[in-house]
Amino acid sequence: MKDIYSMTGFGRAEKITDEYRIQVEFKSVNHRYLDISIKMPHKFNCHEAAIRQLIKQYIERGKTDLYITFDDYSEAGKKLVYNKDIAAEYMDYFKQMSEDFGIRNDISSSVLGRFPEVLIMEETSDDEERLWEILEPVMVEAIMKFKASRSVEGSNLREDLLSKLNDMEGYVARIESLSPSVADSYRERLYQRIRETLDDSAISADEGRIVTEVAIYSDKVCTDEEMVRLKSHIATMKSKLINGGACGRELDFIAQEMNREANTTLSKANSLSIADTAIALKTDIEKIREQVQNIE
Repeated sequence: MKDIYSMTGFGRAEKITDEYRIQVEFKSVNHRYLDISIKMPHKFNCHEAAIRQLIKQYIERGKTDLYITFDDYSEAGKKLVYNKDIAAEYMDYFKQMSEDFGIRNDISSSVLGRFPEVLIMEETSDDEERLWEILEPVMVEAIMKFKASRSVEGSNLREDLLSKLNDMEGYVARIESLSPSVADSYRERLYQRIRETLDDSAISADEGRIVTEVAIYSDKVCTDEEMVRLKSHIATMKSKLINGGACGRELDFIAQEMNREANTTLSKANSLSIADTAIALKTDIEKIREQVQNIE
């Protein structure tokens, strides 16, 4: 039996070394399709396509948010840059100030280097292969934790849905057992009304019409086809839940078909007991429709 996954989940992984600290976090909620949103440092943008491809290997549906944080403790990616043009411009102004005010120009190189933009620290371009070697294993670890959380929730959903489907089988069986008595009750009421107005000889003469009337009525309130289809839908949904995998879309379609059969059954109900049972059936179907929206 394969796992079944909820579309709601969370997973986080982190790695810390002397050179860096990286954290990857996944969160997801329900969505008709796979919708991936990524927030990460600019230096990882070169790997966005690879990141999305990696996620698609493990996740099929859900609005998924990915957060990547990265702190680089090493100085390997930085270099000191001397801005000669800015330094020359400072020196020109100092020389002019010395001439304008008759003061000594005593600017040394160490003093000049402390002025803004003369010496600046720039980040060098990162090694893309090194960044991926850092990111990929942490990504995979976070995804596996993420899937594990979705699997736990999915197992709970499966048990709840199977329980509701068992209840629905009971409702279907009850409707099937009550249905024959509806036509019998109608026939008896029809005879009773006729007896109140006609004698026995007239009733015998109209026996054929009475039988025809009862047959027409029975056809109108018959729910045999709806019950057969409902039993088939219940069996199919159970099978898909037990087999597992990404079955959310199929379960949603089956639930819609169940709802259609329940509505038809309720519209045909001419018995309080059948109507009450059909309402209970429809209530469980609505709960199932809500639950399957959470399944991948």
